[in-house]
Amino acid sequence: MKDFSIQLTHHPGDLARVAQALARKGGNIRALAAVSAGDHAVARIIPDDFNLARRAFRAANIRFEESEVNTVLLVNKPGELATVTHRLGDEGINLEALYVTGITDDLIEIAIVCDDPKKARKVLAEF
Repeated sequence: MKDFSIQLTHHPGDLARVAQALARKGGNIRALAAVSAGDHAVARIIPDDFNLARRAFRAANIRFEESEVNTVLLVNKPGELATVTHRLGDEGINLEALYVTGITDDLIEIAIVCDDPKKARKVLAEF
């Protein structure tokens, strides 16, 4: 799985421009995180179809960075995220983005983007 990190201008309609580029090609968003800080904003998108999203963003001249995503299924209870992120930190893995990609009954799926996805995959396999 991949995610796309897109720098935004922090102006009205900028995220809509990105979403429309994807929609025009028939792409759907599985997970989204967007945040602004001062004059800067960023959107991180996990699309349903990575190749389609890549083509859509290129066709719309939207610059992006692509990152590998690892997922982990956790029991939805206090402290689970703390345990996972603490373990990743102990291994020297720096987090770049986290998404909640699903919740079912007492389980929650977390998608994680980090600086060492191969090492993170090994750590997350313990959970």
